[in-house]
Amino acid sequence: MTYRELYEYGVEALKRADIAEAELDARLLLEYVCRTDRNALLVHGERVRSPIEEEFYKIAIDKRRQHIPLQHITGEQEFMGLVFWVNEHTLIPRQDTEILVEEAMRYLGDGMRILDVCTGSGCILLSLLKYSNECEGIGIDISGEALLVARENARRLCLDAVFLCGDLLEPLAGFVSDKTSDRLFDIVISNPPYIPSGVIPTLMPEVKDHEPPAALDGMEDGLYFYRKIAQKAPLYMRSSGLLFFEIGYDQAEAVSGILRENGFGKIEVVKDYAGLDRVIKAELG
Repeated sequence: MTYRELYEYGVEALKRADIAEAELDARLLLEYVCRTDRNALLVHGERVRSPIEEEFYKIAIDKRRQHIPLQHITGEQEFMGLVFWVNEHTLIPRQDTEILVEEAMRYLGDGMRILDVCTGSGCILLSLLKYSNECEGIGIDISGEALLVARENARRLCLDAVFLCGDLLEPLAGFVSDKTSDRLFDIVISNPPYIPSGVIPTLMPEVKDHEPPAALDGMEDGLYFYRKIAQKAPLYMRSSGLLFFEIGYDQAEAVSGILRENGFGKIEVVKDYAGLDRVIKAELG
């Protein structure tokens, strides 16, 4: 089959499976299998591909037909201009989360200490370290499998970061042994699970069936992890340190109240590109 015939096969198969972006996914999978770029379809569409490329492409298309996320098939996702390794143990980095990173970068100075809670693939922490100078960072996640991914991403990006396994901020009790100023964090940042448990069954199959449930489930009202982090984070933050949360579009008021109850002020809500509430910034003290 030619390059174009393979592409058309992929588009038709994905459309029959009700894949929303069939054309895009068919092209990206073809580029992944054939190690080509987006110009290949236009310039080399009539070039015959090898039997092994044809076979691998059909396997990839069959996986996508089953609503396995594209990123789990290719094993990577671009985020903040960087390429991150992802798998079924990590939440796939999303464009909305770039708003969280970009907002934190506005306040990130040279040599600051960063704590990333619920780090997953490490994309938030590693992006901040990549685009700053002499900053130090710790990422925490309860999933050991996710931390294997985060450490590999740090290796690929040639970045030094510490990753600790445990429940929210609990690992810091042994890692940060005192409250001297050089052991506290200037920035605490988190994209915690914030989807209410009852909403998860209504999500698209790529999310509810293939992304790790622990990275999605914010318990009954979606606010469980905001409460826990806001309660413990002040113990490990400098005076006037900043906390950044990604939030659901309807959670700004509730999360702002949680932050005020735990000693945070100067609370600001930042909208995403769709005009929806997406990030909350708050200052300690």
